[in-house]
Amino acid sequence: MRGVTEAFATDRLRAVHPRYRAFLEAELLPVERMLLSLPFGEALPLLEELRAKARAEGLWAPYLPATEGGLGLGMTEFAQVSELMASTPYGHFVFNCQAPDIGNIELLHRHADAGQRDRFLRPLQEGRVRSCFGMTEPGHAGSNPIVMSTRAVPDGGEWVIDGTKWFTTGADGAAFVIVMAVTEPEAARHERASLLIVPTDTPGYTRVRNIPVMGEPGEGHVSHAEIRFDGCRIPASHLLGPRGGGFRLAQERLGPGRIHHCMRWVGIAERAFDIMCRRAVMRDTGDGQRLFDKQSVQHAIAESRASIDAARYMVLHAADALDRQGAPAVRQDISAIKFFVADVMLKVLDRAIQVCGAMGLTDETPLAWWYRHERGARIYDGPDEVHKTSLARAILRGYAERRTDPLP
Repeated sequence: MRGVTEAFATDRLRAVHPRYRAFLEAELLPVERMLLSLPFGEALPLLEELRAKARAEGLWAPYLPATEGGLGLGMTEFAQVSELMASTPYGHFVFNCQAPDIGNIELLHRHADAGQRDRFLRPLQEGRVRSCFGMTEPGHAGSNPIVMSTRAVPDGGEWVIDGTKWFTTGADGAAFVIVMAVTEPEAARHERASLLIVPTDTPGYTRVRNIPVMGEPGEGHVSHAEIRFDGCRIPASHLLGPRGGGFRLAQERLGPGRIHHCMRWVGIAERAFDIMCRRAVMRDTGDGQRLFDKQSVQHAIAESRASIDAARYMVLHAADALDRQGAPAVRQDISAIKFFVADVMLKVLDRAIQVCGAMGLTDETPLAWWYRHERGARIYDGPDEVHKTSLARAILRGYAERRTDPLP
């Protein structure tokens, strides 16, 4: 595991970073293979023990203010702690930093009223419940969330919700879902939807199934479920933020959320790199050489090192800009890191599996688990193509506005 990146370090980060590293090395890495071999439900008791230890050691939810049980880390500080957590698949879960809960916590922290904070935010921050976020629908492109069929209609002091969502991460075992539904069908296209908080024990809410992904059914916080609302009634007080503000709030959630993902992907790539290098220096190829002596392996290692370092600095630069300027100012940076870092991680994972040979396809290492679970990185929270188009348009818009002289 790497130390802090000094160009983006603070005294507070230098103090807490070794504590997270020590916890991961002492508590999580020794049981990693066993945890990955178990269904989530069977692994949960041990994970809850580890979560209690993390809380007792003052390592819980470091992105939260100290007054709410966290460490008050800014995005740039948290980025480097998050990279450490990502070195093992359940790292973020143990510290209550897992998606989609971290995004929902940040969203509720900014926009929940007093009643919503007591009922939904506080239990989520304390790790007593889990949550999910329902936006993507089977009948519409997930990359275009202004088009959706789920409707919420006011009826007296309630909202009545009808519709279907899918790829709702973490719905299996969630206590509530923040669902995006059309409430203002006649409004401008970016002002039609609202966010509503639906407890999953509400009549009319159904988790239809966990959608198998890459051959795995998925359970718990890594599940991707189809959920349905059939005349599902919730109190009017469960509206989160203003009516018609759903798109804006969802984008506010997804911006920092994409940085969270990229932090995690750098950590995964770094662990995969470590596994690849260890294998390269240990494996005898039977001809008196080690894998490391092969030029193709050397090139894989060199390319991986350069690309991981580039990805890390891009993420930290975006996180630092977000800390200083806010999310709207870093939209282009977020688009860039979203497709670039996902690509780096998947290429490093693929190289590591190749260097490990057949063992890389097994669950003897976490490589295969990550390869199955992280291929979606180039699709969710906006596919590569959407982010590339958005970035290119923003760049070219700047050229057009400057009215640059024609080339000679």
